[in-house]
Amino acid sequence: MSQSIICGRAFTFATRIFRLSEKLWDRGPAAHQIASQLMRCGPSIGANAEEAQDAQTKPDYSAKMSVARKESRETRYWLRLAIDVKVVTAEEIAWELKEVSELRAMIIQAIKTAQSNPSRRGQP
Repeated sequence: MSQSIICGRAFTFATRIFRLSEKLWDRGPAAHQIASQLMRCGPSIGANAEEAQDAQTKPDYSAKMSVARKESRETRYWLRLAIDVKVVTAEEIAWELKEVSELRAMIIQAIKTAQSNPSRRGQP
């Protein structure tokens, strides 16, 4: 069940990242670059979590979710950088920062659960 929750929240997150990126696009070169990076890594969280749902084995599932975890970390980096270079305010992206941190925590827990659950050996 936690995987479908992750996928649903990641989908909502991706739509918000695309909307944010559209707003950033015309705010100068730094904002344009940050928007480009966010459009790449933000939606990738959900895409990899979705792909993990059809994993053939637990190691395959863990690998795909690990990519989602890495993308969440990168997304958080670009969001923090956007604040630091002042292309957005912390208030403008407070939801996105909170959500990416929560998604990351959920993904980490899903990976740990998959790796430690002996009753599902060999199955995602």
